[in-house]
Formats: sequence, structure tokens, C-alpha cells
Amino acid sequence: MSQIDPTAIIDPQATLASDVVVGPWTYIGAGVEIGAGSVIASHVVIKGPTRIGEHNRIFQFASVGEDCQDKKYQGEPTRLEIGDHNVIREGVTLHRGTVQDQGVTRIGSHNLLMAYAHVAHDCIVGDQVILANNAALAGHVRVGDYAILGGFTAVHQFCHIGAHVMCGAGSVVLKDIPAYVMANGNTASPHGINVEGLKRRGFSAETLAHLKRAYKIIYRQGLTREQALPLLQEIAAEDSAVQLLIDSFQSSSRGIIR
Repeated sequence: MSQIDPTAIIDPQATLASDVVVGPWTYIGAGVEIGAGSVIASHVVIKGPTRIGEHNRIFQFASVGEDCQDKKYQGEPTRLEIGDHNVIREGVTLHRGTVQDQGVTRIGSHNLLMAYAHVAHDCIVGDQVILANNAALAGHVRVGDYAILGGFTAVHQFCHIGAHVMCGAGSVVLKDIPAYVMANGNTASPHGINVEGLKRRGFSAETLAHLKRAYKIIYRQGLTREQALPLLQEIAAEDSAVQLLIDSFQSSSRGIIR
């Protein structure tokens, strides 16, 4: 049975699953789709086109699917897509994409976006990501699975944050962070492999040793990318987990943090 507060404003062109909960004074606009089991608190604004999956929880004062802040945006039809089982806390802002990119901002599943986090236009956020309070992603940023960005982290547009990255609070990220790396500072610099996070996720001691070897090749031997890649591939032949690090290192167009 629908549990929509009578003070909520739901556009007739919005589509909500029958069990979606909507709190008082919330506005849900045209072109919004919300999946089963989702709970929308009071004073939330959701604009479309936006598709929100199942079992999401959106807390009060969040702004979801708003026009982006890119000055080139002229009202073109763009969208926001959100997966399942996400927690979107108070005051979070999530903007739709732009036609200068793919026209869509995407957020995966099982993510925690803490209070006042911001995800700008055309960002792609994976699964199991944590954006701590006031973390902010500029336009076109990509964040890999299981990455954690500490509070007040600011990520420059077009940067890529690799999977399993741990970025300390207050960091300013101006270049790409390869997978598995710990980073911190203004500007962010590397501080080894995210060992504790990987242990919690079940990575073996052997894999951690391989990743540490790969990290040293990238950061400690003064090699160019072309010189480092064959050495990294040798380690990846022993442990496939290293390939994720290689891919994020090799594909970087902005250059990696140093």
C-alpha cells in the first residue's frame, strides 16, 4: 500500500512502486521513477528524468536530479540513474548529465553518500562506494567500486578514482588515483597500498604482497609508464588482482598522483 504523505507533491508523470514511502513536503517531478522498497524522507526534491532503483533511502533536504551547474548546459534532456540499496544522507546534491558527455550521471548500488556530499554532472560512481561528509566530485569524475573518499575531499573534473582507493579527509585530487592506492593531502599524493581496507574485503596476504610490489614499480623506481608496464604484467601473470591496478595506471589520461 502506498505510504505517501498528503503534503507531498507527486507529479502525475512520476512513477513510484506501490510500496514507496514519501515523507511530508517532498517534491517528486515528472520523469522520475522510484523502485520498490525505497524510502524518501521529508523535504526532498527529486527532478527528472531520474531513475532510482529499489531499496534506496534518501534523507531530508537532499536534491536529486537537478539541472547541472555547467554553464554550457542549456536545458537539454539529460538524466540521472541510481542503482539499488543506496543511502543518500541529508543535503546531498546529485545532478543530471550534459550532452557534452553521455548525457547521464550514474550512481551504482550499495553506496553511502554522507551528508552534504556532491556528485556533479556526468559522474560515474561504482558500487560499495563511500563519500564522507562534504566530499565533492566535479563533472565527469569516475569513482571505482569500494573507493572511500574522506570528508571534505574535492575531486577535480575528469579525474578517475580507482577501485579500492582510500582518500583521506580534506584531500584535493587533481590527477587520477590508481586502484588500491591510499592518497591524502592538498594536493593528494600516494601513501602506499590500502592494506587495511583490502584485508577487510578478504584479499589474501599473497595478493597484498603482489600489489605492494606493483606499487613500488610505479612509485619507487623512477620508471616511465612504458618501462613499468612489462614489469607489472609479470606480476599480473602471477596474480590477476594486479591487473586492475595496471588498467587504471595504463588508461590514465590526466596522469596519476605523485
